[in-house]
Amino acid sequence: MSTVGLLRPAIVLCLAAACGPPGSGAGGSSSAARPAVNAKTAVVAKAPFSETLEAIGTVVPRVGHVAVLSAPAPARVARVFVAAGQQVRRAARLVELDQAPFRTSTESAEAALEAAQRADERAQRLVAAGIAPRKDAEQAAADLARARAEASNARRAQTLSVLRSPLDGVVTQMNAILGASVDANQRLVEVADPTAPDVVLSLAPGDAARIRPNDRIAFREGQSASGQPLGEGVVLEVGGIVDSATRTVAIRSRAPLAGTRLRFGETLFGQITVATRPNAITVPLQALVPEGAGFKVFVVDARGLAHSRPVVLGARTDSLAEVTSGLTAGDRVVTYGAYGVEDSARVLSDKP
Repeated sequence: MSTVGLLRPAIVLCLAAACGPPGSGAGGSSSAARPAVNAKTAVVAKAPFSETLEAIGTVVPRVGHVAVLSAPAPARVARVFVAAGQQVRRAARLVELDQAPFRTSTESAEAALEAAQRADERAQRLVAAGIAPRKDAEQAAADLARARAEASNARRAQTLSVLRSPLDGVVTQMNAILGASVDANQRLVEVADPTAPDVVLSLAPGDAARIRPNDRIAFREGQSASGQPLGEGVVLEVGGIVDSATRTVAIRSRAPLAGTRLRFGETLFGQITVATRPNAITVPLQALVPEGAGFKVFVVDARGLAHSRPVVLGARTDSLAEVTSGLTAGDRVVTYGAYGVEDSARVLSDKP
């Protein structure tokens, strides 16, 4: 046999050995060759989880702590003493109507009352003397009673022609315009008690159906969860109709009074707790990786290798997601850095 023929099997064996990765047998694999990534992980545990709904609301006066004032009769606005937003004391003058027609009406009613009193006295004397029939005395008494009521109404209207605040509060509406004509059906002034605010939140009908009276609400300033915490309130009532303009349902709630003075018209952000589960499995939102129409997480095994696992989610908060299927307590999942992980990658864990 030639020298070349003797070397050929050795070369083939050498090439076969070179084809395998270092440290492996023929066709074997090594975990040292797997890609490694730096990521944070967390151990899944059962813990209480509160499901919440988010909504934006407006501070409004509480029912029973607001007064709406109107003119007692058609008249003209003669003076306006306050503006919207101004603080007022009880009995403070707000609007004065033209006094001339009210004085005239009162004087006329008083004169009619005096005449009715004289007529009643005369009828009573004539009936007592047997000159006039009893029905004349009864008619005179009825006329006197009517005149007294009309005089009382005239005096009351004159008093109410100067609109005064019935409580210590804030002028929330001022619709009176100097010199304008007004009637008894027109809302001229609204005054509300600033120490008794409520918050009206707006929710879609489907979400509103999950709300119940006495549900807790965590309030924050502004229109997002990043606002300054203001404290907790409770749901008072859920509206029974859908607003035709906004297609939402109004949720009236008791506002928090944690040392913060709320102003009517102020916007607040509310998180309403609709359910609390004492033994829920949750993961940080950073652990979720989109996959098709759902999500997956990476579970790290005892060797430090990450394995993709689909999960079914329940409710979410601004930081956590409830997992209803796919994980059990004790699993370690990749949190921060999950988007850079591949299946079977080695995780160099930076545990929190």
